[in-house]
Amino acid sequence: MSKKILVVGSGPIIIGQAAEFDYSGTQGCLALREEGYEVVLVNNNPATIMTDHTVADTVYCEPLTVPSLTAIIEKERPEALLAGLGGQTALNLAVELDKAEVLKKYNVELLGTSVESIQKGEDRELFRELMNELNQPVPESQVIVSVSEAKQFADHVGYPVISRPAYTLGGRGGGIAETEAELEELIHNGLKASPIHQVIIEKSIAGFKEIEYEIMRDTNGTCISVCNMENFDPVGVHTGDSIVTAPSQTLSDQEYQMLRTASFDIVSALDVIGGCNVQLALDPYSKNYYVIEVNPRVSRSSALASKATGYPIAKLATKVALGYTLDQLQNPLTGHTYASFEPALDYTVVKFPRWPFDKFSEADRKLGTKMRATGEVMAIDRTLEGAFQKAVQSLDTVIPPLTDLDKHLTLPTDLRYFAILELLRQGESIENIHKSTHIDLFFLNVLQNLVEMENTLASYTIESIPEGVIKLAKLYSFTDQSIADLLGCEENNLADVRKSYGIIPAFKMVDTCAAEFEAATNYVYSTYAGVNEIEPLKGSKKALIIGSGPIRIGQGVEFDYSAVKAIESLQAAGWTTVMINNNPETVSTDYETADRLYFDPIQKEVIASIVEHEDIDLVFTQFGGQTAINMAEELEEAGIPLAGVSADMLDGLEDRDRFYSSLKELNIPHVEGSTCHTKNEALEAATHYSYPILCRPSYVIGGQGMVKVKNEKELKQALQETDARHYPIVLDQFMTGKEVEVDLVADGERIFIPEVMEHIEPAGVHSGDSMAIFPSSLPAYVKEAVTEYSEKIVRHSKYKGIMNIQFLWSGENVYVLEVNPRSSRTVPIISKVSGISLVDLAVRLLIEDPACDLATVPAPSWKHVAVKYPLFSSHALPEIDHKLGANMQSTGEGMCLGSTVAEALAKVFSHLPDIQLHPEACFIDADNDYEDLNKPTFEEWIQTDEAAIYVNDQVTPAAKEKRIQALKYGITVFSEPSTFEAYLQSLTIKNAEPTPLPGNITEGVR
Repeated sequence: MSKKILVVGSGPIIIGQAAEFDYSGTQGCLALREEGYEVVLVNNNPATIMTDHTVADTVYCEPLTVPSLTAIIEKERPEALLAGLGGQTALNLAVELDKAEVLKKYNVELLGTSVESIQKGEDRELFRELMNELNQPVPESQVIVSVSEAKQFADHVGYPVISRPAYTLGGRGGGIAETEAELEELIHNGLKASPIHQVIIEKSIAGFKEIEYEIMRDTNGTCISVCNMENFDPVGVHTGDSIVTAPSQTLSDQEYQMLRTASFDIVSALDVIGGCNVQLALDPYSKNYYVIEVNPRVSRSSALASKATGYPIAKLATKVALGYTLDQLQNPLTGHTYASFEPALDYTVVKFPRWPFDKFSEADRKLGTKMRATGEVMAIDRTLEGAFQKAVQSLDTVIPPLTDLDKHLTLPTDLRYFAILELLRQGESIENIHKSTHIDLFFLNVLQNLVEMENTLASYTIESIPEGVIKLAKLYSFTDQSIADLLGCEENNLADVRKSYGIIPAFKMVDTCAAEFEAATNYVYSTYAGVNEIEPLKGSKKALIIGSGPIRIGQGVEFDYSAVKAIESLQAAGWTTVMINNNPETVSTDYETADRLYFDPIQKEVIASIVEHEDIDLVFTQFGGQTAINMAEELEEAGIPLAGVSADMLDGLEDRDRFYSSLKELNIPHVEGSTCHTKNEALEAATHYSYPILCRPSYVIGGQGMVKVKNEKELKQALQETDARHYPIVLDQFMTGKEVEVDLVADGERIFIPEVMEHIEPAGVHSGDSMAIFPSSLPAYVKEAVTEYSEKIVRHSKYKGIMNIQFLWSGENVYVLEVNPRSSRTVPIISKVSGISLVDLAVRLLIEDPACDLATVPAPSWKHVAVKYPLFSSHALPEIDHKLGANMQSTGEGMCLGSTVAEALAKVFSHLPDIQLHPEACFIDADNDYEDLNKPTFEEWIQTDEAAIYVNDQVTPAAKEKRIQALKYGITVFSEPSTFEAYLQSLTIKNAEPTPLPGNITEGVR
């Protein structure tokens, strides 16, 4: 067996491919190293744990393309390739490398499922043929390669029809067509999205129950069902956008066994080695079923199934790919059972998607077969009512006011669950709701129970409520605050009454075996059903790290990176670590990361109960993004000890009035601005500034709700669209210039800044959507000002830990824009490129490690330059104009290294054609020197096969429509001249060598 294995990751986060592949990839890399193999990893997502030297021996942040991987294979000469843990991206690359005979040329073995099996699972024609051979029913369908073929099929079977392109991710390019016009656009985009230009079009079976089986299979042909899952939403809503329950709730044993057997037959016929996801549709009125599709790899559902059961699919799939059989591998969660033992659950699990529609008010909220959620939460409880409630509490979002409730039912949207609850409150029958939605009556009865409990609670006061009613409400996971609101009392009063009755949370274990065997697990959840199963952890110093919750725009996997690194640093310093998080996709919710994992909503009530049960010494809020920082005030009020921060300190840095007042006192230049608590205040404040003005809510992440307004009319419109919950809002004078930022570590007096990061796009473009260069080539006086101002801010606030500060360089002046008193999205990038872990330094300062002295931290040496770039999920949100601005829109980020900026840029843009050689690939709608590239009209050009790059920075309705149209056709859009200039700069480099991340091999996480 091979000594060096190349592992391919999934790249930057996009809708349909998020943090779950960091979790899977990390597990896989560690499993390989556990077996003694050298791991070479290729993944250009710097925000991940898997791209850390604790996980892989050599890490390449290089483009995930065939030429790039070929160059790495030629340089590293691995004996084998593992592609089953990197999502659709890695799977497609394995097939392409095989087709290009790269694997054959360099004698590289593909571990796990073979290329032939992958093709049978992914190629729609081959898959359909295999299902027919197996007598497995598939919906009436046809594989097509043209729009005319699709029209003929739809005329034959009738509308609606479903389109599913081959080899795509998250339903990319697919959907449901109700009319011929919709079908034309759908098929055109679907053929373009499929790498083999193939789409299967099928008769719609919307309304059937959607069931998934997560299967493991080894080389001996042994199959087990790790977990089966039932979608709350019927077929027609992508499983990534559906609420999911595990195990299935409404299947009879006969139905369960029938679908399980079908899944085994399919996976065995495909000869899958490792993890595999099978999706099926079941007619709710008969025993008829259809096979929808198979993912012959570890998937989003695999991460969910792993966390729902405690069975580490990716880890064991990796070992199976090495040749182990399931009966040779022990389940690490129990320490007794083998991997061939099917998990059993004595609780229920609910997955709830997290959508980006709070960022995009103009987006179409309708859900279909194309996934649109950026992330998800998972909840565990003993009752389904409780699990539903905990899942919603974990979303970290505010549900907007609902109007026209019926439209959310008939055309499903992200708000359908909440619309159903509202209709039930208004007295609508579950039978009528079932007719509109086809959601199983069992699930609707569960929601009816929640509404009836609300009504029951509202009929009492704090003085009259019986003990039994409080007990049942807590069984259903109503929070103390929600019960108090219904009773018309204060939360503290309700909590006192509850505790006086002895109604306190118990903590139960996730052990994969429903307590049939003794388990060594430290993976737990809170519940009000049953008795407590766990003792407090032993340890003289205990830390609780608050996670960042679900992946959403502005708060991605980079915060999970910081949380995991904080856990490692605390453990190295002798602390016992406890993690709370609710995101099933992440490494932080791997039960092997912290000493104990609490899978629960990130809420004061839950955190307080954990702090009390475990006798926690310090709670860390700096590593879980804005979610964790926003908890600080109420945790402090509850008497919970916070590491390095106080609510007053945070308020002094985040409240705009107090912050600007401090900057004036420190003689630090800042952009003029005002905090406004009402619409009238904002209109009055605006009279003191010249337009344009930046308008934004306080205490948000990712520039949510932030807009640049050019006149009073636009300001009034922006204020009209701002919900009351977003006040106070901040008005800032908009200034032109270059944005620079730093991530630093502080001890209250001194600071350590590895280097400054320089943005490519101008100020006004959100930092999360900007390309950035690190280390920068800024003038010395700019860097000196940045360092001086940073140090003054730290000393004034006596800040300890990790901090991000953003600056504006305009003319000869440097202005402070804002301070983020927490880890930021660029911390992993700076840590990996500099070779200095900022999180480790911050943790050691926060626990007052006497050996940590910032004055002795060596300045990093720079061998390479890194370019950070954003990734936009335009395939999932095609109606959104990606004109860059103050409101962050990117779902993830990538990074490439080079010896020069141009070399790094050449890698960033390597997927695009060279317009110097192929001018027909580019169309420019702008007044500049490149006008001669334009030949046909935009409408003619966009239809050509060569169309690849569209440049348009204009702010007009027509320009917006053109950009949206280009994105729908899968064309790269440049909406900022500086981004296009960076692309042109990249064309000066013809051959860029693969560049590994600097750093030494270190011991992995436990």
